[in-house]
Amino acid sequence: MSEPNSHDLRVNGVLSRLEAVIDAENAAIGSDRRFDFKQSNALKSRCLYDMTVLFRVVKPSDLDEQQKNLLATVKAKLDRNQLKVRAHMEAVRDIAEMIKATVTASEADGTYSADQFRTHDLS
Repeated sequence: MSEPNSHDLRVNGVLSRLEAVIDAENAAIGSDRRFDFKQSNALKSRCLYDMTVLFRVVKPSDLDEQQKNLLATVKAKLDRNQLKVRAHMEAVRDIAEMIKATVTASEADGTYSADQFRTHDLS
């Protein structure tokens, strides 16, 4: 068995780190209220950047079978992550809209608002 070259080590390292970040984020979405999305996104972005830089030098066709399988696994996990993040963001948006509607309704005490006065010429 030949010793792995530096590109093999970098490919394995980048893909493994990205997989770990995605696994942690996928597990936390919807279950860990204290999960730091900003930190996770920064780590994920860094891994994706490193992967982009790496694949400028290493062609995906040059990967061995194990690396191709790992790349496919990471891609599938990224696809799932995209769906989970999108659903989370939609839920956050919906909650923000509900809060906004509740605040607006609570501020309406039956009197006219300043905006309602501006729509009519009182002179």
